[in-house]
Amino acid sequence: MKTYALLESGVGLLGSLVVATALTHAQSSTAAAAAIANLTVSTPDPPLTKLTQFPATQSLDPPLALVASLPPQTAPIPAPARQLETPRSPRLTPPLPEPPLPAEPLPPPEDLLAPPLPSELPDEAIPDGLTRIFVERFEFDGSTVFSDAELAAATAPFTGRELTFAELLQARAVITQLYLDQGYLSSGALIAPQTIADGEVQIQIVEGRLEAITVNGTQRLNPSYIRRRLALAGSKPLNVNRLLEGLQLLQLDPLIKNISAELQAAIARTRLLIVEVSEAKSFFVTPLLDNWRISSVGSFRRQIQFEQANLTGYGDQLLATYSNTKGSNVFDLSYTLPVNARNGTIRAGFGISRSYVIEDPFDVLDISSAANYYELSYRQPLILTPRQELAVGLTFTWQDSQTTLGLDDIGPFPLSPGADLNGSTRVAALRLFQEWTQRSERHVLALRSQFSVGLEGLFGASSRTDPPDSGFLAWRGQGQWVQLLAPELPLILGGDLQLSDRPLVPLEQIGLGGPTTVRGYRQEALLTDNAALLSAEIQIPIVRAPSVNGLLQVIPFIDFGTAWNNGDVTLANDTLLGTGIGLLWQMNDSFTARLDWGIPLLSIPASGDSLQANGIYFVIRNRF
Repeated sequence: MKTYALLESGVGLLGSLVVATALTHAQSSTAAAAAIANLTVSTPDPPLTKLTQFPATQSLDPPLALVASLPPQTAPIPAPARQLETPRSPRLTPPLPEPPLPAEPLPPPEDLLAPPLPSELPDEAIPDGLTRIFVERFEFDGSTVFSDAELAAATAPFTGRELTFAELLQARAVITQLYLDQGYLSSGALIAPQTIADGEVQIQIVEGRLEAITVNGTQRLNPSYIRRRLALAGSKPLNVNRLLEGLQLLQLDPLIKNISAELQAAIARTRLLIVEVSEAKSFFVTPLLDNWRISSVGSFRRQIQFEQANLTGYGDQLLATYSNTKGSNVFDLSYTLPVNARNGTIRAGFGISRSYVIEDPFDVLDISSAANYYELSYRQPLILTPRQELAVGLTFTWQDSQTTLGLDDIGPFPLSPGADLNGSTRVAALRLFQEWTQRSERHVLALRSQFSVGLEGLFGASSRTDPPDSGFLAWRGQGQWVQLLAPELPLILGGDLQLSDRPLVPLEQIGLGGPTTVRGYRQEALLTDNAALLSAEIQIPIVRAPSVNGLLQVIPFIDFGTAWNNGDVTLANDTLLGTGIGLLWQMNDSFTARLDWGIPLLSIPASGDSLQANGIYFVIRNRF
């Protein structure tokens, strides 16, 4: 039992008396004792976003940025009301990014990029007196798109025989058509004046390029933000399909409301790209109310979040969040900076929390906790197309927490596994993550993997003879499938798995129970080294209110989770199974309210009479 594990630190008779006092009042309330042992980390922000629109770029936990050129949809797929995440360590394993579907169908390609006309080359001059020439083979110069073998195969019907001047032009046109078919509208072939010997004819290939990019209409956003991304999409040789893809990616960038472009002819087979941009709003204030916090510090939470998604004009995001309950205060600050045109980002984060146990009977111990975390992360998409994204990243995190007993002025005290005699736990870790999202107009599949390696003894991290401490290896895998069964009727399936090689400190453990994992149980009813989670829900529209752009959905759901520990710590109850129903109200793409009632199908010891303890969870959020 976790209550007795609190005595591992060797605090002697004093520690035994303190815990014994708590047990006398609690009558062996395992869930409450676990909450005390792991007080130092706040639960995550509720993962609700605009449920009629998936964000396309990074926020507090960087999501995948995708766009697509897809056939118009009858209706967008709403975002899941819940993301797969661990309440214990929201900053260390970000929630699975919401599938990035747009709220509205993308504009047709001709609205993004005016159809350019292919360049025409003048007929070449052939030496006087030659009306027919024998062509044994063609030699090609200047092609970076097609190999000589591909070009030779295309012109094979014109070799090994005599050709007229018109047939030579046809051979040239075949090469030009190869480029046109692949979207290289400003590229082509020509036959320059030459002396023909041994039946060899030289075909010169001129591949087009962008001469310049002009961006109009920006206000706060620096034009270079757009120019660099389009220069990448329009790299030599200029391909209209690739350029259109780059425009589509920008169209769904949350910093851009609308974008369109036109290719204009310039000199020497070059083009000018004229871009018109309308910027989107970049500053948001989001108040929130929910009952998602652990009961030991008060489940009812008030939160305010300030977001500037374009702080200096280069797409850099500053996010500040403050939340509090009756027994906790939490402040988080993060800054994310794009570092290249391929949407690579660097993110720095910082957070502090101060918590106090207010839940009976442990409130008599006057337990308080102070915790801090620091994070530095780099994320880089390797594949970024309208239909999929593959990204990898590396994160360094450092956390420290200290627990104090106010009873009889005892002071710092080791209440959690892995804490030293001063009640402190310090964890330094490197985390390598991989993210992949694939989507079509009717479904989204998102996967996330993270390997975490604890840096025992480095940067002041905790080091003990026996685990748990800052030395560990853990893997976290998350998955989510969203299938649109009908307009505004998504089926959402999710999975989450954590595996570790040894006992973990509470900062690294995974929690089951509560609104983001297994509904029907209080937050973190189980807190363990390893766990597996499966969930399913379907969001059924029942009322539409067009006058306020509102939608009410009823949501039946079922959640299953099982957990286990490494070492000798066993669980009296290791499996949770809950089902229930929820209501979700969305209005104007900014206001969201959700109420869930979960029914536990497997009983575990519980305490308290709060809404959360009875399987009722709510969240109200307004983003303006």
